Amino acid sequence: MFLWLSELLRDQFGALNVFRYVTFRTIGAMGTSLLIAMALYPWFIRRLQARQIGQVVRSDGPETHFSKAGTPTMGGVLILVAIAVSVLAWGDIRSAYVWLTMIPTVVFGILGFIDDYLKIRFKNSKGVTGRQKLAVQFLTAAGVCWAMYSGALGSQLADTRMYIPFVSAQAFSLLLPAWLYGLGAAVGVVGLSNAVNLTDGLDGLAIVPVMVASATFAVLCYLSGGSIGLEVNGTVHRFVMSDYLLIPSVPGAQELTVVAAAVIGAGVGFLWYNTFPAQVFMGDVGALALGGTLGMFAILSKNELLTLIIGGIFVVEALSVITQTTSYKLTGKRVFRMAPIHHHFEKKGWPEPRVTVRFWIISIVLALIALSSLKLR
Repeated sequence: MFLWLSELLRDQFGALNVFRYVTFRTIGAMGTSLLIAMALYPWFIRRLQARQIGQVVRSDGPETHFSKAGTPTMGGVLILVAIAVSVLAWGDIRSAYVWLTMIPTVVFGILGFIDDYLKIRFKNSKGVTGRQKLAVQFLTAAGVCWAMYSGALGSQLADTRMYIPFVSAQAFSLLLPAWLYGLGAAVGVVGLSNAVNLTDGLDGLAIVPVMVASATFAVLCYLSGGSIGLEVNGTVHRFVMSDYLLIPSVPGAQELTVVAAAVIGAGVGFLWYNTFPAQVFMGDVGALALGGTLGMFAILSKNELLTLIIGGIFVVEALSVITQTTSYKLTGKRVFRMAPIHHHFEKKGWPEPRVTVRFWIISIVLALIALSSLKLR
């Protein structure tokens, strides 16, 4: 909105040209979402408590979690509000990249809201059935991917090349059929959404890796889509950063930096109240939505495979559940004491804060490894 207004009024107010810079709007988006979250969470938590919107705890979970029963949940609602307001204020609302990211985020958030409501309404941890949840998620992701890869939104978004991490994007890429690429992208978005949801089992555990991943994608999106004007002998030349770094070139993707910054700001505000012992949980409304956001960052910035490193924590959490379920069905034996894997470490006697902080550290290390791919090609 600010960018649009600045373009209307910049002839009268030259200072408004600052809104043209993605870096300035990125800082603004982060600050706005942070202020919204920090200012409104105390009131929001009181409202949740007054309406008795509390967490339902699994009876077969770690005993240390029984005390969490009744803790206000659905805190992800305010995360999404903060993100949406910030993106509308600071983002380029004409950008297809912004809308393609926000549509799955909002739809997944609504799905999570319904899931949370049903759990609280009927006092159990089931909510929406797994099949119903996957159906809505997949149809949403598939619809977005169809719009992209069918060419309906232009040739730039219809790019179905897949790039290999640590390999020059200009030297090698895999060109896939649109239907296959779109199917894989939709599955990836849905998978990451549910992986974040599985990770959200300890105080502060999911939100920090989400912020770390968002920061990593912010860097990648800015470098993939941005360019710098350099003046040489009175002539301005455009320096395309993706060409220099040998990474995928995605003109327009730099606008996702604003969205990622809004996620980080809202995440920091939420973490203030979600850190151990948590005063509020994000619930499925937050976890499913944020996972979908990360999934869209991945495919829009052409970093699908690199996301396996960036979101390594989420991948491991999801694989631990798949492994546990498969092993039990085939052999009747469990690989882990409890899945997802963070509960396995709790069952081994690790205090909750130790598990959480160590997972945070791992997520940061994985992000640094992913960022090293900018030069190691």
